[in-house]
Amino acid sequence: MGIKRIVLLGSTGSIGTQALDIVRENSDRFKVAALTCRNRIQELMKQVKEFSPEAVCVGNEESAAQVSAAFPALEVYIGDDGLREIVKIDADIVLNALMGISGMAPTYEAILSGRDIALANKETLVAGGSLIMELATRCGVKILPVDSEHSAIFQCLEGNHGRAVKRILLTASGGPFRNYSMTELERVSLREALRHPKWNMGRKITIDSATMMNKGLEVIEAKWLFDIEPEKIDVHVHPESIVHSMVEFADTSIMAQLGLPDMRIPISLALGYPDRLQYSGKSLNMFEEGANLHFEKPDLEVFQCLAMAYEAIGEGGSYPVMLNGANEELVAMLLDGTIEFIDIQRSLRKLMDGHRAVDPCSIEDLLEIDKESRARARELFA
Repeated sequence: MGIKRIVLLGSTGSIGTQALDIVRENSDRFKVAALTCRNRIQELMKQVKEFSPEAVCVGNEESAAQVSAAFPALEVYIGDDGLREIVKIDADIVLNALMGISGMAPTYEAILSGRDIALANKETLVAGGSLIMELATRCGVKILPVDSEHSAIFQCLEGNHGRAVKRILLTASGGPFRNYSMTELERVSLREALRHPKWNMGRKITIDSATMMNKGLEVIEAKWLFDIEPEKIDVHVHPESIVHSMVEFADTSIMAQLGLPDMRIPISLALGYPDRLQYSGKSLNMFEEGANLHFEKPDLEVFQCLAMAYEAIGEGGSYPVMLNGANEELVAMLLDGTIEFIDIQRSLRKLMDGHRAVDPCSIEDLLEIDKESRARARELFA
């Protein structure tokens, strides 16, 4: 493999910084062509100094002026329009580690430009699955999953193209509230919701894990990534977070991918594909230590966000877009202290019941539905 040029969207977030760990360890394999962040300008400038990208994108003109003053030769893009443009620069792969719906339009533009996509932004496929996957096929672009679960499924399917899949077994840690009753869930605080037992993630995805909406969004994403009916995607709670997902084939054989809960592993696979890169991280020693693995079905009556995700992808059309946008807004309101934890799934139930579906045909349609869904979520607490 020659040197790969990488555009890294969201370089100062959890996935972005871990991706740069991989680049740092494999400096002879990668060149960072561009970095982006919205607000963490000081951290971005440290990254620019270390990795010497040719371009960056920041959230506003004030930040752009600050970066330009420090690095006069650097090309600086600004805002959402800048994200759409920076993915067009010369690169082999775009790692999309942006949070939320803001990652969808840059993915679309990157595909149009013929860039392979390492996708950590699940909202791209949750909201725009049909549009994005059709475009990727038409442009001959690879979409390589970075989520640990989808990376596991991808690895299980490698070498099995054309072989009938009976079902996908999508694993979930269960979050901090595994085995909670509805009464217990109603008393959950924000601080408790932000304490994930296994994974070190950003605040938004940590809340989604606690409500199990994250797993619901992954069900929708898996449907598009692997072209499989939602009823063939089974979620299983696996508190050890060692088996990252499994695939059962038509002959009932099951293949699984195992590893420690370390996001650098799926990031490494996506960036290095089709090669596997050397990684200095800790190996899984469960075979020597005799660890036990446990699996159980989630309680959909308690964790209603997961049930609503299945419902949304079953209804199709604008339902997944609405669910994703409203959830994103409600999580932001929780993090701001505006609402309580339990309000997320209660509010989403009201919004799902009142939604009237349309069929979005473009990125602009999807973004407009997203905008309307957020407004309706805010109106519930006006």
